Amino acid sequence: MPKYFFRAKSLTGEEKTGYLEAENERELAETLRKEGFFLIECKDERKERKKPKLKLFSFFGPSLKEKLLFTRNLQVMVAAGLSLSDALSALSLQSKNEQFKKAILGIREKIIKGESFSEALSWYPNIFSEFFQSMVKVGEETGNLEGVLKILADQMEKEKKLKSRVTGALIYPTIVFLTLILVFVLMMTTVIPKLAATFKELGVSLPPTTRLLISFGNFFGKNWLGVIIFIIFLPFLFSFLSRKKIGKAFFDKIFLKIPLISSIVIQTNLAYTARNLSSLIEAGVALPLSLEITGRTLSNFYFQQSLLKAAQEVKKGFKLSEIFQNFLTIYPPTFIQMLKVGEETGRMGEILFKSADFYEEEVDAILRDFSSVIEPVLMLFVGGAVGFFAISMIQPIYSIMTQIK
Repeated sequence: MPKYFFRAKSLTGEEKTGYLEAENERELAETLRKEGFFLIECKDERKERKKPKLKLFSFFGPSLKEKLLFTRNLQVMVAAGLSLSDALSALSLQSKNEQFKKAILGIREKIIKGESFSEALSWYPNIFSEFFQSMVKVGEETGNLEGVLKILADQMEKEKKLKSRVTGALIYPTIVFLTLILVFVLMMTTVIPKLAATFKELGVSLPPTTRLLISFGNFFGKNWLGVIIFIIFLPFLFSFLSRKKIGKAFFDKIFLKIPLISSIVIQTNLAYTARNLSSLIEAGVALPLSLEITGRTLSNFYFQQSLLKAAQEVKKGFKLSEIFQNFLTIYPPTFIQMLKVGEETGRMGEILFKSADFYEEEVDAILRDFSSVIEPVLMLFVGGAVGFFAISMIQPIYSIMTQIK
């Protein structure tokens, strides 16, 4: 049922504003008339609420660290008895991110107009996730907003640590890979064309590997600007394609097939799934809705789809542990067994919380193995690339020296 923001007046001149749910404007007017008010103006919240635009440079938004500090500070202020409007006003002054500051002030303004905190947050889904909004709504309904904000802050802190570990493990191979690309481009545009001209003047018979490098060098020499532009925009192209359903499914499937990378992806998503589900269930959110919300917070396409499918099946009466038997490629038997124990004992939230800790420790162990394995692999890769280039260039030179003798 749509929600309307209305402005109404009584016969005595008393003005009233706020939000009401109604099937249409006629029903809204009838409801207000029974209360002795006449509808003057109304706006459908669904039409007013605009879907957030896709931001190409999403890193200009608030970071997870800034949102964590906001949540932690808000929890402290609420515990101290400060009103939400005053707390938000103070927190907006502390924010260094302009986009976040505007969002906080916008939320404060909507609360002053009569909206609940969770409703105000829903206007900024690109900053506050559906999970965040649902937890706040539970806190409002139970009168335990302070406790919910503490849970959210703890959750975000664990998420930040997990993301930092994964990012830290990937920094070294990423730097090496980008350096190799840069060196390759420089060699193709500067060194190879000069050597190719020298070999052509001497009329040397070139081996296949040398001819291949020279062909690459000629291509780069003629199209160097286009190649550089392509390399610069390649990350943005990848980001754009990964936001599309087909592209996301394709890339996520590849990540689930690569050794070591697949383990990191699976264990990380299991940790997020267990942590978010446990928080929602413990807060009193129904299991189907908890599954839907958690599914929309995950990054991997196949985990998302499995949870959304599970939400539909749970509504039909199936047990979660039974449903996940159909997704054994991403949910290990141990996780399913833990769910089964939680269902049988009625301690689903508690067991999922412990599972989240377990899978976060698993991610740590995998990342340590990843760091120890990736270094020799990168050394072999770099050595192979250097060796290929050296042999391809030395062979013709050796042939020239032989002819001189």
